[in-house]
Order: sequence, then C-alpha cells, then structure tokens
Amino acid sequence: MSSIKRIEACTKEKNRVEAGMLYLVATPIGNLGDLSERAIKVLSEVDFIAAEDTRNSMRLLTHLGINKPMVSYFEHNKRERGEQIAARLENGESAALITDAGTPAISDPGEDMVALCAARGIPVTSIPGPVASITALTLSGLPTGRFTFEGFLSVNKAERNARLKELSGERRTMLFHEAPHKLKATLKDLCNTFGEDRRIAICRELTKLNEEILRLTLGEAVAYYTENEPRGEYVLVLEGASEAFAPAAFWSEMEIPAHVEYYIARGMSKMDAIKQAAKDRGLPKNEVYQKMI
Repeated sequence: MSSIKRIEACTKEKNRVEAGMLYLVATPIGNLGDLSERAIKVLSEVDFIAAEDTRNSMRLLTHLGINKPMVSYFEHNKRERGEQIAARLENGESAALITDAGTPAISDPGEDMVALCAARGIPVTSIPGPVASITALTLSGLPTGRFTFEGFLSVNKAERNARLKELSGERRTMLFHEAPHKLKATLKDLCNTFGEDRRIAICRELTKLNEEILRLTLGEAVAYYTENEPRGEYVLVLEGASEAFAPAAFWSEMEIPAHVEYYIARGMSKMDAIKQAAKDRGLPKNEVYQKMI
C-alpha cells in the first residue's frame, strides 16, 4: 500500500466518532470559516456536547444546522459536572467539549476535564483548530522560537505585581490575554515592570472584520490608549528580556526542593508548586517531581 493510501485509510479510521471518547473541538475565534470539516462532523455525530456557555455555543450549532443535547461545563461547576460527564463517557457515550472560542483546555476549565479523563482511563482526542494566543504570536513580528503563555493576569493587585516581578527577567516572548476594560491598567503595569522601550504587539479582534495588529513599545502603547478607547478582545505579545539586561530569576540560587517549598509557603498545593517550579525552569514536571521524592 502506498504511503498516500495508508494516510487516507488512517484518516478514515480516525474520522469515526468512537463510543466513550471525549473530543476536544476547537471552535472559531472570530471567523466561522475557520471551523474544520472534521470538527463539524464530530459535533454532528457525538452523543452530547459540553460547552462553556450553552447559549453562546447554541448560536454556533444553529448556524451549522446541528441539534445535539448540551450540558454546561465551566469554571464554577467543573467539579460536579465533570464527574457527570465522565460517568456518561464510561457508560459508552461520546462527547465533544467546546469553549466559547478557540481550543478547549488552554486557559480553560477543559484542562481539569482532560485530567479527570486521564485519571480514569477515558480516551481523549483533539480536533485541532484556532488558538488566539498562537495566532497573535505568528502576527507579532517578535521571536517565536521560545515563548511562554501567561493567559490573564490576576485581578488581585498583590498577586499581579508578584507575577510580573517573577517575569521581569523572562527571556522568552510572553503571551497575555486581556479584556478591553482592563487593557489600560495592564499596559501601565507592564510598562512599570519591563520599561518603556520593551516591544509589544497588541492584537485585537483576531480573524474578525476589525482585526488590528499594533506593533509598538510599551511606552508608545500606554500613550496610544490614553487617546484611544480599547475595544474588543486582546492578545498581548511581549518581547522577552535581552541577555544583557535580564536579571537573575529569584529562584536561580535555589535547589529544586527549595524552589517548590517557596511556592508551598505562599499557599500553593504541592502539585501546583511542582508544576510552577517546572514551568519556571523549563523542565518536565516529572523531573521536578522526582527531585521531591
């Protein structure tokens, strides 16, 4: 069999919706034309759909002519509803998990649903598609080889300032999400931490009619939004520190156990502290875990 025929055979097999499977289905971040044929097929064939906001997702499904039972799954009901979804999957039903826009489990409670399925041996697969942060990164004009996704900064001022301080020496390109009503304050905080000359790409309304990419310094960004009111959803792509000016990270002189204990002392669970220490150091979580045994 030729390699092309083998690929075609594997594709046909993979396109079948399987009983007991959770499908992570990426949905458009703005342009409905970005929804893949495979995503539509899966949404049409699963037994039910778990959605972050069923009202919002219903508009998408109605546009596609899809009528499926739906359940809500979001941050504040994820524990109870996750157990219910897992039980249905264990009983042989298939489900699609979708978020309001983009890929489930990225800065999203879908992360917990995948972890629950992994713990119970429930199969999970992904129907890849749009991701706002990666779309912004590719458009930023900033280095893309190494980057860190930070999502939304904490609304708690002390936690926010502490996180930015930890990132002050970060040399990788940094990706943030931000809502329009918080953008001005966030840009000022970034400017205070990283300096006026640090480059940033401000990506607004990605894939939509009013898509806009501004490539500025932080000082210029603060000045621009002093005169212009933010509108729409934003992804901020921030340049990392240069080697010459990057201060040593706070944990640079710590052994791994001390690094983990630092976060535990500040209220994190042991596993969350291990995860954060691994992220800081760019190491696999299992490697940090082994050091703690």
